[in-house]
Amino acid sequence: QVQLVESGGGSVQAGGSLRLSCAASGDIYRPSYMAWFRQAPGKEREGVATLYTGGGVSPLYTDSVKGRFTLSQDDAKNTLNLQMNSLKPEDTAMYYCAAVTGLTMTRIQALDARMYKHWGQGTQVTVSS
Repeated sequence: QVQLVESGGGSVQAGGSLRLSCAASGDIYRPSYMAWFRQAPGKEREGVATLYTGGGVSPLYTDSVKGRFTLSQDDAKNTLNLQMNSLKPEDTAMYYCAAVTGLTMTRIQALDARMYKHWGQGTQVTVSS
């Protein structure tokens, strides 16, 4: 059993910043993929950023957040962080942390929600103009 708990969402004006955190616990072993997805009302769940915890590979970002969002991991705390800068109204969505172990994925697969087994409950991010 794997538990993922997100925190750090909130409301901010355009141009502002937020930092999301995902704490993983339970039967999760390395290496694994951990990722952030988001879903806006009426839209499909979108891969935002993913990290292979086994190392040796740079984080992968969807094009719309490159240069603005930064993914990092805290091994000691088993936590995945997403620093979001220069936020835009189109970043407004429910953000979900996800994880999967025991797979080797292509870059396209790594941002595909169907590849992930474990999910958090989500944290809302709202960016006003």
